Amino acid sequence: MSKYHIPLLPDGMYHIHSRAVGNEKLFLNDGNYEFFLRKYKKYILPVADTFAFSLLPNLFHFLVQIKPPLPLESYFIQKNGGNSFDLNQAPNLIMKCFSNLLNSYTKSFNNVYERKGSLFIDYLRRVEINRDKQLGPTVFYIHNNSVHHGYSKKISTWRWSSYNMLVGNSETILKRTEVLDWFGGLPAFEQYHKQPIYLKNAQIIEY
Repeated sequence: MSKYHIPLLPDGMYHIHSRAVGNEKLFLNDGNYEFFLRKYKKYILPVADTFAFSLLPNLFHFLVQIKPPLPLESYFIQKNGGNSFDLNQAPNLIMKCFSNLLNSYTKSFNNVYERKGSLFIDYLRRVEINRDKQLGPTVFYIHNNSVHHGYSKKISTWRWSSYNMLVGNSETILKRTEVLDWFGGLPAFEQYHKQPIYLKNAQIIEY
């Protein structure tokens, strides 16, 4: 099995990312970004906790941890009208949630902009995060994407990433406390993001 297609297992942590087909754009204005995040909350928050994200015009990145078996069981039983839940089917059901996110967004996007066909590449790439030393570099990599691709000069000035949510105090979908604890607190988190980071051991896939 390709490392891009590993199953999404209960309790597993993953760097998940995808991009638009060809030279298409996923997001053309602020409303598109906001709409995608609303769809994300609807389809993904019930099955995964979110630690970091970045949305760029033609791609997205998320760092998530799939929920444990019991919350997944409760969610899928409720969603399926009380039918029994087979834990072995969890990876397929979780992937269905991500597929629903992308398909729902594509359908709405196509309707608004009078286009047809696929908007995202035909699979969701994922990398398992299974070592603590991957956490900091992966979060940095996700936040640094806007600078890397030339959309901003500083991490803090790109609106459509989780960086400012993590350093702020407003209500958020993110596991803010857990992320800041990985870095040793807010000052250390901010300082880490000011430095160039060597990502060789982060197991990050870059386009």
